[in-house]
Amino acid sequence: MGTLFSFSPFIAFALQMRAISAEVTLFSGAAIALVLVLHELSSGRSVKVLEAGAVVLLGALGLYVTLMPSAYSIRGVRLAVDAGLLAIVLTSIAIRLPFTLQYAREQVSPEIAALPSFVAVNTIIAWAWAAAFAVMVLTDLVMLYRPQVSLWIGIALSIAAFAGAVWFTRWYPARVRARAIAARIKVGA
Repeated sequence: MGTLFSFSPFIAFALQMRAISAEVTLFSGAAIALVLVLHELSSGRSVKVLEAGAVVLLGALGLYVTLMPSAYSIRGVRLAVDAGLLAIVLTSIAIRLPFTLQYAREQVSPEIAALPSFVAVNTIIAWAWAAAFAVMVLTDLVMLYRPQVSLWIGIALSIAAFAGAVWFTRWYPARVRARAIAARIKVGA
């Protein structure tokens, strides 16, 4: 499965959060993440940091909101989810296993996956995702503490940040490959 598919628990959460209770939305996202983890295990692949983190994050927040129903507003739950997602991504970088690396290794040969530049590219991509989630967290904070700001501004900023990270994830490896090919051609000339 690809990186983007692994965001499906969070996308499901975002799409449902205004129509369904926070508890149901969080638990359904956790269930989707658990299905992804079980699929990885049944396919003989490694459990991904993002998917395992989603199970823990969404499940724990679901329990918290269930036990403390008045503790969070919809905007507060969204902030907690986005901050948790940012924490997952930053933790993956800190432990030198950028979350994108696990997906990328499944798409290339072991020789390429072992290259230091391969890890470096994935670290940069993970930082791009961290930046996108930081924008989303900041947007959530504005929406929480400045409720007069239009909800559509928050939605637009979040979508733009996510779309920017998706674009960068596709663009940056292609740019690195093109530069490497150009360097080889130049050296061979």
